[in-house]
Amino acid sequence: MSSDTPVGGKPVGGKPADRPLKGLVGEVRGEGVHVGIAAARFNGRVTQLLLDGALERLRAAGVEQSNLTVVWAPGAFELPLLAQTLADGGADAVICLGAVIRGETAHFDFVAGECAAGIQRAALDADVPVIFGVLTTDTLEQALARAGGEHGNKGADSAEAALEMVDLLRQLARGAEAPPQDSSAGPRLYKA
Repeated sequence: MSSDTPVGGKPVGGKPADRPLKGLVGEVRGEGVHVGIAAARFNGRVTQLLLDGALERLRAAGVEQSNLTVVWAPGAFELPLLAQTLADGGADAVICLGAVIRGETAHFDFVAGECAAGIQRAALDADVPVIFGVLTTDTLEQALARAGGEHGNKGADSAEAALEMVDLLRQLARGAEAPPQDSSAGPRLYKA
């Protein structure tokens, strides 16, 4: 593999430098992966679209139906507890899906912020990837655009992130080391 070839064969571009990543990269593969999905019923129309996208992508990647668990929380604020429970219960990854849409009060800020913080805490406490697939938008239209509309489906994107993280963590657990890189490329991204 040349130093210009993206790790894992994935095309890599965008900011800040349009060049291939160096280091370990997880693959989107679902064989043998157990995934828990915590979905919020509030703004359920949006959440259902996110869930449909996530399930479609997980199945396409090889996750078996029997390895999928979907649980529904009343709202986004309750997602972290479900995420923690799924992670502690043996899920290899947890995907949290929902939509918090700004209203006329500060309620949005509290729900969105605490939801994000709680999801991160669940991941760190459980040592399991817990993916933040909760949309935080100003309008319903913006949410729908990100739930299968003109901006894609963030549920599907979250599913990919979950599978990538599971694969990456498994590589690290096996003691995988990043491909060699020359010293001019900067510091190693991972050293066993």
